[in-house]
Formats: sequence, C-alpha cells, structure tokens
Amino acid sequence: MTAAAALPRRFASLVKIEHTVFALPFAYIGALLCVRRVPSAHDLVWITFAMLGARSLAMGLNRVIDAKIDARNPRTADRELPAGRLSTAQVVAFCALALALYLVSCFQLAPIVRWLWPIPLIGFVIYPYLKRFTWLSHIWLGMVDGLAPVGAWVAITGRLPWEAWALGAAVAVWIAGFDVFYSLFDREFDVEQGLHSVAVRFGVEGAFWGARLLHGLTVALLAAVGLGLHLGWLYWLGVAAVAGLLAYEHSLVTPGDLRRLDAAFFPVNGVISVVFFAFVLAEAAL
Repeated sequence: MTAAAALPRRFASLVKIEHTVFALPFAYIGALLCVRRVPSAHDLVWITFAMLGARSLAMGLNRVIDAKIDARNPRTADRELPAGRLSTAQVVAFCALALALYLVSCFQLAPIVRWLWPIPLIGFVIYPYLKRFTWLSHIWLGMVDGLAPVGAWVAITGRLPWEAWALGAAVAVWIAGFDVFYSLFDREFDVEQGLHSVAVRFGVEGAFWGARLLHGLTVALLAAVGLGLHLGWLYWLGVAAVAGLLAYEHSLVTPGDLRRLDAAFFPVNGVISVVFFAFVLAEAAL
C-alpha cells in the first residue's frame, strides 16, 4: 500500500473513529427528545457533520498537544504521531479541514449556533493541558463531550430548557466515569511523569469509588430527564438498560483485578450509547 493510499486509514486511527459511538448517539438522542419525534433529514445530516468535524478536531488537537507525552508512554508510543506514520504538519492540516467542516455545519443549523460554536473549541484546546495540573481533567472531558446532546438540542430548537442541560450532564458524568477507569491504564506512567488523574490522586480504590459515584449520577440524571419531559415506558426501559449495563461494567473489574479493564472501557460503553439511543428512537417514533 502506498503512503498516500494509507493516509485515510491512518487518520481514522488517529482520531479513533470507532469511539464516535460514545458521543454521536447522544447527539441524536438530544435531537430526538427536543422535538419528541424524528427531526428533519436536514437537521440530522448537519448535526452529524458538525459532530464529525468537532470530534475529529478535538482528537487531532489532543494528539498534537500530547505528542511528546505519548512518545514517552509505552501504551501510546505507537500512535501515528510519535511513531512517525503522520507528521505534525499533516495532522494540523487535518485539524484545519475538520474545523472547516464544523463551521460550515454550524451555519446550517439554528441561528443561535453561529454564536455558540466557539464554546466546544475552547474546551478542546484546554483539555489536553489539564492533566499537567489537575486530576479534574476527567470532569472537563465529560463536560466537553456532554455538549453533544445540548448542542443538538439548541441546533434544532434554538432553546435550552433544563432537561437539555440534565441530558448533557448525564453524558458528562458517564464519560467522566469511564475516563476515570481509563486512567488506571496509565497510573504508573502518570506518577513517573508528574501527571495528574483521579487514579494518581486517590489511588485505585478511589478511582473505583469515583467511577461508581459518577455512573450513579448518570442514571439519576437520565431519570430526571424522563420525569421532566414526561416520557413513556420505552424511555424508562432505556434508562433501566443503561443502569444494568453500567452495573455489568463495574462487575468486570475490581481494584485487585484489572484484567478485563479493556472490556469495561470500550465494548460496554459503546453498547450503552447505542442501546439507549435505540430505546429513545423507539419512544420518539411512537
């Protein structure tokens, strides 16, 4: 395979395209709940493009800012930038294209989005630096990802009722919770390099309790959305499914046994977002 032909695969790997399953379904969930039906194709298409551009930009910036740290970490040393499969100039150009896609998409949606679009970008730039100073980086990541359903909601209706914020907060604490789990992969490296995380600050046991608390809040906030919008039984089945899957995720690992941490991080959380989206879609289609 020529270098040029390999570029799409390398960029897809750079941004972990498979991790789109975490945020994109919740953007659609926000779009479905704000109008209580399936939105127009126009709105769904431009929300999808905005999410694609925003997430690609966020991951590209993260990889550029963290390139030197990634090169020192055995777990991340094989990523595209430290391994030399992509150059910094290539990734910066990729980020510029992603930003252009994001901006064009924002201007196709509700007029208020034309004023709000810088907010996620500020979050993207700040996030990679936070682990150098504070263990609260997990919360910041959750807050940035939690903008997905909030953004979709305002992009369609131009309004942000408390239910939109509660849905965004549910996503924020869900993401933060499994990112706390994810930090366990790098605990020893982070200690060595002077980086910060919940696992470094509070230990393995503290990371588990933090993730449990955050995921309990996830279920409570999803329930608040259901009560506030007076949603039907299919939505509540979705909330029950999320609660059950989160309980299963936490059963996979213990402070003394992290062997199944990979399974707890990606497959289960990917299933959570897709399953909950399916229940909300069914609710909206009734």
